[in-house]
Amino acid sequence: MKRLLLAAILAAALPHLAWAEDPIKIGYAISKTGPFAPAAQTQLNAYQLWADKVAAEGGIDVGGVKRPVQFVVYDDQSDFGKEPAIYEKLITSDKVDLLLAPWGTPFHFSIVGILEKYHFPVVGNSAASTTIRDVKPGNIWFTTSAIPDHLASELVKMMKSAGVKTVAINTLQLPFSQEFKKFLMPAIEKDGGFKVVVNEEYAPDTKDMTATLTKIKQAAPDAILSLSYPPDSVLFMKQERELGVNSPFQLVLIGPTDNFFSKIFGSNLDGIITMGHWSPAQAKWPKAKPFYDAYFKKFNEPPDYLDSALAWMSIEVLEQAVKKVGLDKDKLRQEIATDTFDTINGPVKFNGVENVTTPTMYLQFQKGEAQIIWPASEETAKVIKKPAWSQN
Repeated sequence: MKRLLLAAILAAALPHLAWAEDPIKIGYAISKTGPFAPAAQTQLNAYQLWADKVAAEGGIDVGGVKRPVQFVVYDDQSDFGKEPAIYEKLITSDKVDLLLAPWGTPFHFSIVGILEKYHFPVVGNSAASTTIRDVKPGNIWFTTSAIPDHLASELVKMMKSAGVKTVAINTLQLPFSQEFKKFLMPAIEKDGGFKVVVNEEYAPDTKDMTATLTKIKQAAPDAILSLSYPPDSVLFMKQERELGVNSPFQLVLIGPTDNFFSKIFGSNLDGIITMGHWSPAQAKWPKAKPFYDAYFKKFNEPPDYLDSALAWMSIEVLEQAVKKVGLDKDKLRQEIATDTFDTINGPVKFNGVENVTTPTMYLQFQKGEAQIIWPASEETAKVIKKPAWSQN
């Protein structure tokens, strides 16, 4: 009789015990191969660092109950056309409980329809465009504050503050650079205090910028703006150095925060300004330096101050929401849309799909470290003039 009673008690308890220990399935796709793989790596690293953290903590807190995590990961092969099918498979076949975002703006936009179809919430990260404001609020949010119209207006304010009068612009013919320029030129013209002395564009497969850089050198502008992506940012800076093209104010839009830039350019990176809104040196963000330290310990290199930070922010938002309301999609959607979240970049709150609490900022490399130099309310260092290129 006692055995039967014990068996009945165990049978009643087992379903609950199994539920408490069932793993949470978390899925995502990212560019592990193809042309975008090098740029996506720092975001992937952030995801892998979080997987280690969750494992070390005994799982993810789901409404007050720790659950182990199982990741389902696909390589999108740098083809955003594959992304909708992959995310639909994650939702319908793999039956994941949560989703993380892919890398890059077009990849984010490619899955919006799938998320709407299945009412599946995702916190995005490495995507920036004014068109995010056209996305119907409900199932995706964007943690970045680096939106082209805001970036353009803040750049003009920063150049004016630095005493810039003449400007040379070299623009990559890809969407983000073009969108940035679309807002930059009217902002420059509206201010009226600048003269654009060189205004060139180039194709993504460009291998030589000598002609444009020679024009820029002859014009000797106060500011040089390279509206570029990582591969052509390297080309631009290398050929600038070779030709001795100097300017006290130099912006290289995307790339310098990637760790391989410091390996290529060393001290020549100092003085370069780039987009970004995070730094471990910002003391009022207490979670920033621990993230930097953990990332460096695992990968033996600094995180990308743009994509690594954005990826981690998106995880923090999702993790805090799941801890509070669990896995119910309607509750998650409501929580993410209305609450304020504590992140390595300070508090984050969304208005529609847009992060409205993180200011638009710029970084500058100084003594090998990326410092926030704009706006003054967020700065970790004052802006410096770009030193002349060293040939060492």
